[in-house]
Amino acid sequence: MALTKSPYRGTRDFFPKEMRLRNYIFQKMAEVSELFAYEPYDGPLLEEVELYLAKSGEELINEQIYSFVDRGERKVAIRPEMTPTVARMAAQVHREIAKPIRWYAIPNLMRYEKPQKGRLREFWQYNADIFGAGQYGEVEIIQLAVSIMKSFGATSEHFEVLVNDRRFVDLVFEGLIGLEPALTHKLYKLVDKKNKMPADKFAAEVRTITPDETKAKIFEEFVGITSIDEVKTYVSKYFSETTLSEVFMQKMAGVESIGDHVIEKHVTPIISLFDKFKEQGLSEYVKFDPSIVRGLDYYTGVVFEIFDKHPDNRRAVAGGGAYANLLQIFNEPALEGVGIGLGEVPLTDFLTAHKLIGDFSKPTIDYLVAYFTPEGEKTAMQIANKLRSQNKKVELMFGENKPKKIFNYSDKKNFTHIVMVTETDIKVKEVATRTETTKTLTDF
Repeated sequence: MALTKSPYRGTRDFFPKEMRLRNYIFQKMAEVSELFAYEPYDGPLLEEVELYLAKSGEELINEQIYSFVDRGERKVAIRPEMTPTVARMAAQVHREIAKPIRWYAIPNLMRYEKPQKGRLREFWQYNADIFGAGQYGEVEIIQLAVSIMKSFGATSEHFEVLVNDRRFVDLVFEGLIGLEPALTHKLYKLVDKKNKMPADKFAAEVRTITPDETKAKIFEEFVGITSIDEVKTYVSKYFSETTLSEVFMQKMAGVESIGDHVIEKHVTPIISLFDKFKEQGLSEYVKFDPSIVRGLDYYTGVVFEIFDKHPDNRRAVAGGGAYANLLQIFNEPALEGVGIGLGEVPLTDFLTAHKLIGDFSKPTIDYLVAYFTPEGEKTAMQIANKLRSQNKKVELMFGENKPKKIFNYSDKKNFTHIVMVTETDIKVKEVATRTETTKTLTDF
């Protein structure tokens, strides 16, 4: 049986046309990152599975990683995400290097999941993380993400950044509703599905988890919040020491002024964050959304997703959040970090939906150098070498060719200039203007 010429399911072949687009996207990501003083890094394609067991969600470990036992009897995985790797790397050097630490990467990742629109098994994902900057880092990561989207020509008409805070969610779920951990986890999962379910089905699911009507109403009002001003109203309506669950009170034991402390820890950060968004001119892009909780267990603060507004592509393009405890799994002190993951697959779908991708069907090359007779070969090669020494992209057309063949060939690529070496002179044609000039070898 003949071998298939198709790539493994959920992966892609990148022919030059596809590589031109991919390189363009990666270049934009890198350029904007470095404007914010983020430095490139990378890690290994393989990590020990224990790294993901320590902090990633069960779904990732049980269903999505590619893992195997190597010849040294170590259980390893092809990296499915980059945050555990960057945390491991930061744990090695954070004591010695200046903070904040600003790093970015565009790693190749793999997850075993059903290929579908916007999601493949093999993909590249832009990751940027900042360590040791507190809330300033949260603002900057979102500012960086917005700047990357804008670099492709996107505006607030095309996308929005939906923001929530796990500390505020914890206050509602654990402090006000006060369910046992297993049921609280179900609420997290349910809130993540809210926008994909009919209202009546959602209400029924809520009461399956918590039959207590008062608690159900508290939860439903929470998921109905649409602005940071409504967060303030919600807290003033429901919050008091008497409304907090016993379990939550025990967690806060030893605090002198529990009311003020709870507000300071669980509500003030998200309100302050939106104040800073306004100062940075981000208000037209950011929106509070209680349905954004992010599934990974390591998030401890702000969480966010960039959403496509196109009616045919209404989905998350990117996501991220703050994590405070990742370095502790390496026996290092807690270090605040916040990061973003922006996949090139959903980003490409976003750019395509909004017609923000240029024409990458042909390569762009500065010069095509051709010659008509064998005697012109040496001169043509000299011209090509001179132009390359000036950092020009040059294609040398091999063998003697007639004008018709040269122009037919040039139509298949984007040459800025065509240099034709004849028996008596050298002609340079500027393709865009169709102007032609005569030059000598010393003119190059």
